Amino acid sequence: MPGPTAASGTASTVPGSVRVSSFAVMSLLSSLFFIWGFITVINNTLLPHLRSVFDLSYTQTTLIESVWFAAYFIASIPSARLIERVGYKRAIVTGLAIMAVGSLLMVPAARLPSYGVTLFALFVIASGITLLQVSANPYVTVVGSPETASSRLNLVQAFNSLGTTLAPLFGAYLILGRSNSGTAQANTVLTQAERLADAQAVQLPYLIVAGVLVLLAVAIARFPLPALHAGTRRVSKEVRATLSLWRHRNLVLGIPAIFIYLIAEIGVANLFINFVALPEIGNLSHEQGAHYLFLMWGGMMVGRFAGSVLMRRVAAQHVLAMASIGAFMVMLVAALGTGQVALWALVSVGLFHSVMFPTIFTLGIRGLGPLTEEGAGLLIMAIAGGALVIAQGWLADTVGLQLSFLLTAACELYVLFYAVWGARCGSHAGRPD
Repeated sequence: MPGPTAASGTASTVPGSVRVSSFAVMSLLSSLFFIWGFITVINNTLLPHLRSVFDLSYTQTTLIESVWFAAYFIASIPSARLIERVGYKRAIVTGLAIMAVGSLLMVPAARLPSYGVTLFALFVIASGITLLQVSANPYVTVVGSPETASSRLNLVQAFNSLGTTLAPLFGAYLILGRSNSGTAQANTVLTQAERLADAQAVQLPYLIVAGVLVLLAVAIARFPLPALHAGTRRVSKEVRATLSLWRHRNLVLGIPAIFIYLIAEIGVANLFINFVALPEIGNLSHEQGAHYLFLMWGGMMVGRFAGSVLMRRVAAQHVLAMASIGAFMVMLVAALGTGQVALWALVSVGLFHSVMFPTIFTLGIRGLGPLTEEGAGLLIMAIAGGALVIAQGWLADTVGLQLSFLLTAACELYVLFYAVWGARCGSHAGRPD
């Protein structure tokens, strides 16, 4: 299986440090991926809740997630510079601390309640996750054998998906299940008193999240994470001047691939509950819809575990191509079908989306060598594509929620293009696949 050609590191050996097992390293990193996936997907249950509390349109609702993903664009470069200054381990601990602060800010946001403070708190949490993304994704990719990089990143991303799978149940029980808007049928109008009472429902979940983040930060601070191999570290300014990221087609086309894929993933996740609640689709309450969202994220988790195994035998770009074709087909059914057929089509897209981010990421940094860190930073910045979910919100308000998923179907076609042609390394960047 073709893999990144960056020099590999050894997870079990830390020069001048304590010897640690690869299993222990991957277990700790998996917990890190789990927690930020969990927190990110709490938003999927939070958004329909806030839509009712603040009486928002679809455009205003998706603006919340746009602010979240704008943090990736704003915080990625500062995050890369912080990693260069303090190292991966301290950067990870700092990211967890920033996330804990943002989670605590959700408490005053709920007490006021304030739409503006809520947006700011979510931006802070997303900035912390950005720092984790910029540090942990490339770390997992280059800390082991390059031949199994895609498999390895899909494995830890599977634990990220475990977090995203459990988060809707957590949110359904502690947010939607404890609010008037969450247990009512679609289009129910709440009184002002009910909205104020509902706003308080987010306090306990985010206090729990903040506590877990602090505990994880302490655990990582005390753990001897291995150093990366010298072949993937930054080089001197003189040597760097002779190298160019833009000569690597797989990176240049991988950046928009991540950007466009995130529009698809976040659009589906954020509007999922509102979609299945439609009378012509599932006619469900938001709380009931969250359980179907659990199945969608569960499919993503299963797909990543399966992809981790499959990519040890099949080239990563081939798996990515098959996944994009499947995603395109089910999104057409979701956008144009009705009832249970459309509902289950949208649920199934999680299975096809599962391998896309980690596979695009590993293909994008393949062959970068000492430019790996910089290339990874650009790919993480491209996660800001999720901010354009507001475009789907506008389409939902303009042409209807269901037809807005045609935008998602179009996004899958670019991923297919990247898998078939864009992911190939040019002759100047490495041997073509």
